[in-house]
This record gives sequence, C-alpha cells and structure tokens, in this order.
Amino acid sequence: MGRVTRRRPVVRIGANRPGPALDTLAVEEPLEVRLDGRPFQVTMRTPGDDIDLVHGLLHSEQVITEAAQVVLARYCAGSGPDGVNTYNVLDVTLGAGATAPVPGLERNVLTSSACGVCGTASIDQVLKVARHPLTTTRIGEQVLLSAPQRVRPNQKTFTKTGGLHAAALLDFDGELRCVREDVGRHNAVDKVVGWALRRDLLPLSDTVLFVSGRASFELTQKAVLAGIGVLAAVSAPSSLAVELAQDAGLTLVGFLRGESMNVYTHAERVARRPRLD
Repeated sequence: MGRVTRRRPVVRIGANRPGPALDTLAVEEPLEVRLDGRPFQVTMRTPGDDIDLVHGLLHSEQVITEAAQVVLARYCAGSGPDGVNTYNVLDVTLGAGATAPVPGLERNVLTSSACGVCGTASIDQVLKVARHPLTTTRIGEQVLLSAPQRVRPNQKTFTKTGGLHAAALLDFDGELRCVREDVGRHNAVDKVVGWALRRDLLPLSDTVLFVSGRASFELTQKAVLAGIGVLAAVSAPSSLAVELAQDAGLTLVGFLRGESMNVYTHAERVARRPRLD
C-alpha cells in the first residue's frame, strides 16, 4: 500500500540551512471505487483508512444508509503493472437495502460541485434526502473555541508535511472521538463519517464536526446527511454552505481561531460565557 508520506529532494533557498535537503511530502494517490465489480468513482486521497473513506463516501452519495448494506470491501489483486496489488482499487459488494447507482453514472449528482445543479435546487435536493433531524441541544462556547487545540496534536502527518486537511468528531462536552487526515477536505470528512457509520453511531446528533479548512457546500451537506448538529471550520464558509445550514437546522461556525469565531447560523444554540465588564 502507498505510504502516507514520502521523502523527496529539495533545494532550500533563504532558509537557515540553505542548499540540498530532503523534504517530507503527503502522499496523494487515486482510489478507484467499484460497486459489485462495476466502476463507480475515482477520488484522489491520502492512503489509509480507505474502508472508512468508502463507507462515508457511499453514505454521502446515498448508496448506503448503514454499514450492514456493505457485505464486503476488498482491494483488487493485480490492479497494478505486472499484477502487483497497488491497494488503489477497492471493490465493494453491496447488500440488501443498498441503492446501486444507475449504470453509466460515475457519480451521483447530489454531491458533485460541477454538476450544473446549484443554489436552491441543490439545497432542496439535500433536504429531501436528509433522514436525521438535527439537534437542538446547546453547546458551550468554550467547547468550540478549544476544538482546534484538541485536534491539533492528533494531526501527526500534517506536523510532518504541512499538507493535509483534518476532520474530527467531538462530543458536546469536548471529548475527541475521531480524527482523520487527508489531502482532500471531503475525504477527511468521509473518513470520520465512515468511521462512525461502521460503529452504528449515526445520527451524530450531539456532535461537532471540526474541519481544518473552509466549510464548503459539500462538507455542509455531508454533515447534514450524517445528522451532525454543529459544523465548525477554521476558515470561511461559502454562501451556499450558509444557506444550506440555515435551512437544514445546522449550526455553522467559521473562522474558529484563538478566542473568536463567527456563528453564521442558529447562534442561539451556542451557550455564551458571562462577560466581565
């Protein structure tokens, strides 16, 4: 299987020790997902936690709603040159209750950012298939503010490379439940949702989904479909992400840095600390 990191030569300029050196890079490799032997989709990802990734991906694409609908997920032998297993082709055998995509469609239109469906139509489509009511439980301000510090020590590959996104699930009391890293923001989220799905933890109602980058429409959609109550991002949300969060009942937080944050939707669910004048 491909390594999570690789060492490559680099020439450093203007550094403390300029000249030839070795740098650690995050690995990016394609993962081809097949359903019952038929090509479904190819995603560029960081190898590791591929089974969680596929479960989360199939859940967000509405192919499965529970882990039992995946009978088997195995790497295809002989997928590389000379019959070598690259561990980059994963064949999933679907079981009862799964919804196989229409033959010929490489990707369900629901989550494609370039499918031509946008705005109100996209939001309506997500709300139509969402199965879980979102939480109305309040969450403490300090739990949200402390999320980046709780997650950061678990971003081990980011520490080495500076080139990976992180997604994490936290309880409303701040307990860290799962952290995953990947070159793709959407892959990192699929990995944590897939982790929870395989443990029969959905819906993740009283749970915060923390992401180390921005909050896009696609990430917001994945949170809504998993029944997650709060999505907190280090960077900015998109306008469509905010609209979806508002309509779906999701509390969306952006610019979560230091002692400040912006709450874009359903701010009434964030319990504020008393302020001393």
